[in-house]
Amino acid sequence: MSTRATQQKAKKEKLNFLDIFSGAGGLSCGLEMAGMKCILGVECDKNAIKTFGHNHKDAETFCGDIKSLTKPMLKKLIGNQKVHAVVGGPPCQGFSTAGTGDPFDQRNSLFLQFVKIVKYTLPHFVVIENVTGLLAKKNEKTLKAIFSKFIPLGYKMGVQVLSSQHYGVPERRRRTIIIGTKFDTSPLFPIPTHDVEKNGCYVPPITVGEALSDLKTRKGEVLNHDLSLATITKPLDKKRISCIPEGKGIRYKKDEMKYLKPSLRMGVDWEKLREKRFRQTRLQRLDRSLPSPTIMTHRHSYYHPTEDRFLTQREAAKFQSFPNDFLFFGPLTSQWRQIGNAVPPLMGKAIGKTLLKMHQSQLRKKVKKTLKENSSAKDNSKRIISDSITQFRKRAFIYKEKK
Repeated sequence: MSTRATQQKAKKEKLNFLDIFSGAGGLSCGLEMAGMKCILGVECDKNAIKTFGHNHKDAETFCGDIKSLTKPMLKKLIGNQKVHAVVGGPPCQGFSTAGTGDPFDQRNSLFLQFVKIVKYTLPHFVVIENVTGLLAKKNEKTLKAIFSKFIPLGYKMGVQVLSSQHYGVPERRRRTIIIGTKFDTSPLFPIPTHDVEKNGCYVPPITVGEALSDLKTRKGEVLNHDLSLATITKPLDKKRISCIPEGKGIRYKKDEMKYLKPSLRMGVDWEKLREKRFRQTRLQRLDRSLPSPTIMTHRHSYYHPTEDRFLTQREAAKFQSFPNDFLFFGPLTSQWRQIGNAVPPLMGKAIGKTLLKMHQSQLRKKVKKTLKENSSAKDNSKRIISDSITQFRKRAFIYKEKK
């Protein structure tokens, strides 16, 4: 095959990946947006894997305890397809090097199961997402232990905290992202495109208002958007939220005094609260001019910017940057858990583009090396031919060998 044909084939080839601890599939949704292909999702939550399977129709699914996923079973699920990346959110906080931490911590075991899949497949890339606390000083041993499992397998490892609003997500969510690569280069991380100065101009983040302006699928439907499920059932709470302006909420005594009349106040002894405030703002209305705060795993965290109700699952999913046609399955509580636990797809897309960039760079290096080797071989061949002709000429008119 010619060098040009090799290049063209490489450009058309999609990078296959496995999504381990996939949840509903936010990360894999984003990687597919970037042009990669999910061939397997692994998740023990039956509602989450149903959501995953519906929205990743070309991928196989495994629902169950990952400990029971053996190499032969994995082979049966993915066949002979090449695995270019293994991605996912394995629990990491309990993991540590041998002799430290609790060896019976369930999180240790689950993380090692992720490592097991990587050993089975030896992909070009490994992507792990986790909470920002993983980079705290107290978790330094944990991070070193994670790296120590991949470096002997030939991976160069890197870690960064990414903020979702920097990648077009209408939500502020920070996640620790670990990337490992077998290529002869340090791992690359996506460059921010929003909420950042770019070429001398500020590119603003996508806002709640922008997100809410477009919830329909191409067929004109709005999925997972039952307003009756977003109703505030307690009359007192409904009266209270009706008094809260857009973008505001109650965290300090001054907030309660400002927004709630005496009959609606919460009866809190502010002096006895730690730091004299709520740990998290209550009755918090979203602000249409800003990205959403981090979407949680339940519907009671935030309220609609202008309507006296909770958010619907579709609205929460939109703030997470899920496509409008991404359908969630299961009871209401399960759908919220799937949405709140997900990696925002547009953050996943940015990561996917970076993986593709590293892959293309590696291919260019290979092509360059091949061209150099071909050129060297061609020059060597010319030299051999030239030397041969020279020798032929020396002997061409010798009719009698000297004795």
